[in-house]
This record gives sequence, structure tokens and C-alpha cells, in this order.
Amino acid sequence: MSKNITRNIDVHTSETFILSDDGGWCWFEYPGALQHGSLLLVGSVASGGHDKNRHDHVILHEQFELDDHNGPALLIRPDGRLLIFYAKHRTEPHNYSRISLLNENTFRQFSPVQIYTPSPTTELTYANLFLLPNESNRIYNFFRGLDGSDKPSYLYSDDLGTTWHNGNIYINVPTIERHRPYVRYTSNERDTIHMVYTEGHPRNYDNSLYHIYYRAGQLYQSNGTKICSLQVGLDSPDRGTQIFRGDPQHAAWIVDVVLDNNDYPVCIYSVQYNSADLPVGQGGDDLRYFYARWDGSIWHNYLLAYAGCRLYAGEDDYTGLAAIEPDNTSIVYISTNSDPLTGKPLISRNDGQRHYELFCGNTNDSGQTWTWTALTSDSNADNLRPMRPPCTSKTNSNRYRSLVWLRGKYLAFTDYLQEVVARVWEINDEEKNEETK
Repeated sequence: MSKNITRNIDVHTSETFILSDDGGWCWFEYPGALQHGSLLLVGSVASGGHDKNRHDHVILHEQFELDDHNGPALLIRPDGRLLIFYAKHRTEPHNYSRISLLNENTFRQFSPVQIYTPSPTTELTYANLFLLPNESNRIYNFFRGLDGSDKPSYLYSDDLGTTWHNGNIYINVPTIERHRPYVRYTSNERDTIHMVYTEGHPRNYDNSLYHIYYRAGQLYQSNGTKICSLQVGLDSPDRGTQIFRGDPQHAAWIVDVVLDNNDYPVCIYSVQYNSADLPVGQGGDDLRYFYARWDGSIWHNYLLAYAGCRLYAGEDDYTGLAAIEPDNTSIVYISTNSDPLTGKPLISRNDGQRHYELFCGNTNDSGQTWTWTALTSDSNADNLRPMRPPCTSKTNSNRYRSLVWLRGKYLAFTDYLQEVVARVWEINDEEKNEETK
């Protein structure tokens, strides 16, 4: 879906408007939304519960599958056309792509669906698209499940997404049980892609958190120590640089990662507290967000906020999620059903129910302490999964910024009824100049 923006507002005071009355997304596709000049592009998976109040939208695939893991990744090609990549959730061996038509800059008309099958045994999930100009505009798609492995894998294209080629599995887990690492990605949009990942699903593994980066065919630890080629891949997750060490009482899951002004990675992750030995469905009463940043030498970890309790039983590590401001990593946006500072449950004065609300956090000491401002309060529905869409251009001509999230009821990744909502603001001249330094 897309919307043209003409507002001159900021995130704290801006109007919240509905982009779609039916949508959902997971947090392991990237980018799921883009700010392209005055055009806000958002991909989502409709549940079918509503079909009334939507802004300009394009149906990429009718009757695809009700599963928020199927959300698309978006990429603006150098020729100005929009590439969209998506897949089902482990139920098919192929992925899908569409490319907007030439000279059609509102992205309402697309080529027919193209299908690529890496192998007959592949069980695809997720899409993460990155274009590297320093590799002759090669596009990488990072996904999960090459050859039925459930492991982080990749494809690449040397013709801007028209045709694709297999890469390999690039993070393996040397265990009998088929653990599946979860990865979030970001890039400097020139020559480097960063990955922050776990050993597996926190339901099945007392996850730690690790970082590596890719550049010129090789994978590196945070300090620049070369590990191996991307094609060979890691033979174990712990070959990367450890950010956080998990244990039975503290299992981690990556939430978001961006780069700061020095191109150093900054991430938010969640940790489930005090659920060791509890059966699935009985944990997740105490989830917390942490903020970690690399300073060029070491990783610094700080408690960010109370994340509240699980979204639903069975996915005991599901939080409302969080997003880091890509233009200023001292600003974050979180969804929680507890007070960020005290952990006290947030009970709406309107309906007497506990709901997830959005907060904006600011730090003046590189993440050690935080102050919080409520962006929503006393809601009648949950406010979940905020995304801060990256801008497709860092020039002064791209003056708009946006925050999008989901508002409604979330019962499971295949059972939800949520609006896609947004706030959009225009940055001032001082902020523009700071970003382009």
C-alpha cells in the first residue's frame, strides 16, 4: 500500500491515520516499508477480516496464505523501479517476486508474478533484500530454509532481480535437533551487510546473541577478524562476535538493528526472564528490551525497558517489538503493555483492559539511561510492531519521515485483525543538514 504525504508535523504531535484496515507483518523481513520521497510504501498480509478503508494499494497476490510471516521485502532499484520479494511460511520450495513497470513511479502497476525455486527440498521463509553498488549492483536476498535446512541462506541477482542464483546456507548449527537461527539485517547501502542472530528459536534454545558482517565475499567478526567466505558459511553460530550470553533464565531474541553515524551496528533485543523449565505456554510473564551498540572495539549492553508479557501463550517470547530511529540511534520506539521504567501493567482507562502502547525513548548517554514519552495511551486496542521505514534517499529532497505500526487484536501469526496505521512528519532544515554531514 502507498500514501502520498503532504503533512508538516512531528512524531509526537502528528495525526495517526489508517493506511489499511486489514494487515499484518513479522519482523524478520526487511525492509517491510520504505519512505520514498513523499511516498510511503508499506507491505502487509491481510487477514481477510476487513476490506473497506484503504489508501492506494496494490494486491500482489490474491488468496496467498493467512500468515504474517509472508510479508514482502521492498527495494527501489537504481532505475527507479520497485522490486518486491515474498514467500510462504515453510510450505513451498519457491519464492515470488514482482517488479513495477518502467516509468511508473507511483508503483501501481507490476510485472506478472515470477517464481524462483532454489531446490525441490527448500522450505522458504522470509525475504531480506539488499543492493550493493560496490558489487556492480548485485542484489542479495537473505531467507531461511535452503534445501530444507531451516538455516539462514541467500540468493543473489546480477540483473536487478530479474533472474536469481543460489548461494548457500551461511549459518549452520552443529546439533542433532534442527535449530533455526533468527537473523535481522542492515546495510550501509554500499558494500556491507550486517547480521545479528541467535542460535535458534527461544522456545527451543537458551539463546545468546551474535553479530557478523559481510563484505566483498567474506564474513567478519565485529572487530574485522575474517571468519570465512559467505559461500562457505559459519559452521557454528558462536563463530560470530557474542553480544549477549543467554542462559536458562535469560533467553534472547533479536528485534531490530541499524547503523549509527559511524556505520557501527546498534540493536535492540528482547530477553525472557525467569521462565527456565516452564512448559511452553506458561512462560513469558517478564520480557525486557535491551539496547546494544558497537563502539569500534567492544559491544555495550544496557537495559532499555520493560517489554511486558507475551503476546499469546505458545509464543512466550513474542513482544510488541521495537524500532530504532535510523537517522538518530539515540531515539527508539517500543511497544509494551507495561510501564517502560517500572514494569507496572498498563491498564486503559477507556476499556479497563491491559493493552500494548507505543513509547518514544531518548538517551543522552549512549544508551545507559532513557527517558520515555507516550505516543499512544489508554487505547482500546493493542499497538504493535512499530517500523521506522528507511528513506530511499539521504539527500535533502527526502524530507519526510514516518512511523508505522499495527493496531488491533493479535491472537497468533495466523489469526489477527489489525489496522495498519502511521504517523508522518517533515524534518526541519537543521535535521536535514545533520543527516547529510
